[in-house]
Amino acid sequence: MRSLDDWQRPGPTRRQRRNDLVIALVVVAAALLNVMLSRSVGQFVWGVERSAPEHLAFALAVTVPLIWRRSHPEVVLVITAAVFIAGQVRGAQEIQFASGAIFAAIYAEGAWGRDRARSRWLRIVVIAAMFGWLAIAWLIAADSLPEDAFPDGTGELPPLLSALVGQVLMNMVVFGFSYFFGETAWLAARREAVLVEQAEELRQARAAAEERAVVTERLRIARELHDVVAHHVSVMGIQAAAARRAMDRDTETARDALTSVEEGARTAVDELHRMLGALRTADEPVSAPTAGVDQVAKLLDRVRDAGLTAEFAVFGTAVPLPESTSQAAYRIVQEAVTNSLKHAGASTIDVRLRYLARELEVDVADDGRGAATRPSGEGGMGLVGMRERVALLGGAVETGNRSAGGYRVRARLPLIPAQRAVAS
Repeated sequence: MRSLDDWQRPGPTRRQRRNDLVIALVVVAAALLNVMLSRSVGQFVWGVERSAPEHLAFALAVTVPLIWRRSHPEVVLVITAAVFIAGQVRGAQEIQFASGAIFAAIYAEGAWGRDRARSRWLRIVVIAAMFGWLAIAWLIAADSLPEDAFPDGTGELPPLLSALVGQVLMNMVVFGFSYFFGETAWLAARREAVLVEQAEELRQARAAAEERAVVTERLRIARELHDVVAHHVSVMGIQAAAARRAMDRDTETARDALTSVEEGARTAVDELHRMLGALRTADEPVSAPTAGVDQVAKLLDRVRDAGLTAEFAVFGTAVPLPESTSQAAYRIVQEAVTNSLKHAGASTIDVRLRYLARELEVDVADDGRGAATRPSGEGGMGLVGMRERVALLGGAVETGNRSAGGYRVRARLPLIPAQRAVAS
């Protein structure tokens, strides 16, 4: 995040500028009225009497710049301070509203100054100039004061010193508060901007997370569709070919094969309808098929119905598996079998599940033509999905030709400590 001095407060809004105009015009009118009242009773700084136009001109010059106190705070502060001191030098300055104007100008520079370092130095210089003029004014006044200038003074301190200390303390309070409140207003605006920025970042992060979740879910659905539909279509293709070959020689076998094709097609269509229907309902999560390792034997029954030899064996003591691990094992077997049916021209498929001390090993081998007929490397959708499933569970997968011929897929899925405890 940027440092405080790097942040620039946005300029005033149209409504704020309109409010500044109204407030400044009210102050100008009040200052002019106060000039007329002060002239009427003879109360002016240092007792000097100037012409009415000069009094009114200084009152206008010191208050009119307040119209732009938020849009151009530096210029307003410099002009207001210069006019304030010039009016006191001339002895023609209306003091009450002029003091309020210099207070507002210092505050506005603190609250709205664009360059923070320059804003601090400018306010310090103006305040120092004010105190410098106060010192000069008192030195000038001290030389012209008669000895009986304070006839009613009864305190323990010299009257002139007391008056000077009182003026200094009062100006310190006024200028100190104007500086402090200006800084406080700027810091409050900065904190509000940080909160707005953080809220926007959170909104963008939430939107990005939702978008990633949608993409992840769509990839998962695509993987499920591929696993389910590709398998059924591959089995249907083999059974249809078997039916075609047996049509003239063995009508019963052909009828059984076509029945299996019909069932496979119906299953594939049902899966498609289920998942596409869920996709149309944006507010409902898409549930994946829940087949697990307990369905592997049934999966191989369909392979046998297609005319292939399928062997299945389980080694070790079976333990309860979480749904994610069980489903991943089933999908790995399904994808490996599908690839054997589609690409390898295999006649035998051997599936083995091994429950080891720390992992579940899924081993699928065939006697087909090997890797030369498989989807290459990362290009196969099924192999990519298989690797993704295994990676999500922290496991490993190996694929490649067997030394005795054919192709093998071997995946290792880690067992969590609780599962190992059950196994022991």
